[in-house]
Amino acid sequence: MKIRTGIALLSICWATLTQAETLVVTADALLDVKSGKRFSSPLLVIEDGVIQRIGMGKDIAIPDNARRLDLPGHTLLPGLMDMHVHLTMDATLHGYKRLAVSVPRATITGVKHAKATLMAGFTTVRNVGAGGFSDVALRNAINAGDVPGPRLFVSGPALGVTGGHCDNNLLTYDHQVTSEGVADGPWAIREKIRRNIKYGADLIKFCATGGVLSKGTKVGAQQYSQEEMNALVEEAHMRGLTVAAHAHGNSGVKAAIRAGVDSVEHASFLDDEAIALAKQHGTYLSMDIYTTEYILGEGEKAGILEESLAKERVVGKTQRDSFHKAVDAGVNMVFGSDAGVYPHGDNGKQLSRMVQFGMTPLQALQASTINAATLLGQEKSLGSLEVGKMADIISVKGDPLQDISLLENVNTVIKDGKIYKSMP
Repeated sequence: MKIRTGIALLSICWATLTQAETLVVTADALLDVKSGKRFSSPLLVIEDGVIQRIGMGKDIAIPDNARRLDLPGHTLLPGLMDMHVHLTMDATLHGYKRLAVSVPRATITGVKHAKATLMAGFTTVRNVGAGGFSDVALRNAINAGDVPGPRLFVSGPALGVTGGHCDNNLLTYDHQVTSEGVADGPWAIREKIRRNIKYGADLIKFCATGGVLSKGTKVGAQQYSQEEMNALVEEAHMRGLTVAAHAHGNSGVKAAIRAGVDSVEHASFLDDEAIALAKQHGTYLSMDIYTTEYILGEGEKAGILEESLAKERVVGKTQRDSFHKAVDAGVNMVFGSDAGVYPHGDNGKQLSRMVQFGMTPLQALQASTINAATLLGQEKSLGSLEVGKMADIISVKGDPLQDISLLENVNTVIKDGKIYKSMP
């Protein structure tokens, strides 16, 4: 059956789509994100959520019971992947406003944001930091089919030092509040990692330096010692988990890389040695170079403290300069938006900034597809449109290699072979 859509967006109820086991998708073109080649008139046969055949329409026999999705004028791409999101965070609630948000409320908010993220074309995301294991609950609900959302890899509560970026520094001594991920010293850190694994974490996220949006921290100052980072990474890797390090400043970035982290988040202040270390160790950099526009434009209204706005005025430009240098040096890069600081569903706006500040359109697409899949250890099943991989597919009208901003308005979203969104 050929699916036709009207002028308005066709929203297909995700709960009913599990009935369709075979789906045939055609379009004007398919983009191979590995090579950058664009193939004309592709036809994909999808069964049980997996791409079974790819070829020209005339070369492939279409099963009689297949459901058809014909997308004339469209280019097919693999679903996008964002390696740094906070689905349970609301971009309109920063600073002291967040003190009023309970874990159950944040989890419900995450349901809304998961759907918005999926509809924006991001079929896989890494959630790096959430209180009360709310991201674990959200992941499990998505996997069970209870709510729509991207494929989630989650960290649970982020680890950090007392009074550091991953602690709650908004309240006074009288309240005696400490964030649940706070751990000081190697053995306390190991205990927290074991706790996170016990309650369902897929990866470990920790704060190696201060941050922009935390009260009372110096954004570039190292927080965990080298000894502590070494123990943290050793424990996580021993248990088969990857490690993401929040790190803005040079000393913290270098210490995290030397400890063996899999990715450095933000990486705002990079000197030549830090870039060389990242390249030597194969460390991935996840740099949120779009967020500065939201923080400085909308942040005060959302409750971001003046202290944090002042830090962002320094960090934003420096981070973009560091991004350019890292790209030129050939460092491993993945797409990480920090959505939650700015509105979920706007993730794709960062792609044009990645091109503006040094990447080719293909490099930006690779960062948000096959590179991200490799960081997750999922490159055999995700990240590109190939036979045997999961049918995570998006489409845009036109050629994103000519205009990367097309990916800010994704027309079609398919995840696991199920159609969640289709536009004319």
